[in-house]
Amino acid sequence: MTVREISIDDLAAARDTGEATVIDVRNPDEYAEAHIPGARLIPLPELGDRLAEVPTDRPVHLVCQSGGRSAQGAELLTAAGLDAVSVTGGTQGWIASGHPTTTG
Repeated sequence: MTVREISIDDLAAARDTGEATVIDVRNPDEYAEAHIPGARLIPLPELGDRLAEVPTDRPVHLVCQSGGRSAQGAELLTAAGLDAVSVTGGTQGWIASGHPTTTG
């Protein structure tokens, strides 16, 4: 299955317009260290069991550290019939691009 991907800049633009639902599929310790403001933590190993928490009325943007786990998560959600995209570059790319992060 081919997973749709978007760039960091496309995610930033979608966030600016309020159109981005971001799910961070990293581990809790990684999320606490730094994450995209407003991103919801659902670790990849839990994603399949927590599908009811994922919005079905709009695209969902999945992010991890660099793009590998988010692609797996997007594949899982797409197979479940959800509109999911993986953010290429992940949180590392977000930080490297100078975008704000939150801790905790």
